[in-house]
Amino acid sequence: MQTRGKNSLWGRRLFAITVLSAALLFARASALRADEGSCRHRLIKADHQLHQAARNHGWESKQAEHARHELREAREYCYTHEHKWWDEDNHRWHSDRDWDDHDHDHDHDRDRH
Repeated sequence: MQTRGKNSLWGRRLFAITVLSAALLFARASALRADEGSCRHRLIKADHQLHQAARNHGWESKQAEHARHELREAREYCYTHEHKWWDEDNHRWHSDRDWDDHDHDHDHDRDRH
C-alpha cells in the first residue's frame, strides 16, 4: 500500500508540472501575439498620422517631417524587437529591414498632378 501512495503522489506532481508547463507555454504564445498586434497597431497609427499631417499641413511641413520621424522610429522598434515590420500601404509584414524612409514621397508627387 505504501508503494501505491508514493506512485499516486508522484503522478499528481507530474500532472501538476505538466499543467503548469502548458499554462506557461500558452501565456508566452499569447504574449507574443499581443506584442505583434502592438507593433502592427503602432505602425498603422504612425502611418495614419503621417498621412494626416501631410493632408493638413503639406508633405514638406514640419508636422509631416515629425510624423515621418515617428514612422521611422516605429519601424525601428518593431524590427529590433520582432525582426519584422508592418507595411500598412501593402498590408503585409516584412522580415527584412528593407523600408525606405522616403517611401511616402510618392504621395507628394501624386498630389501635385
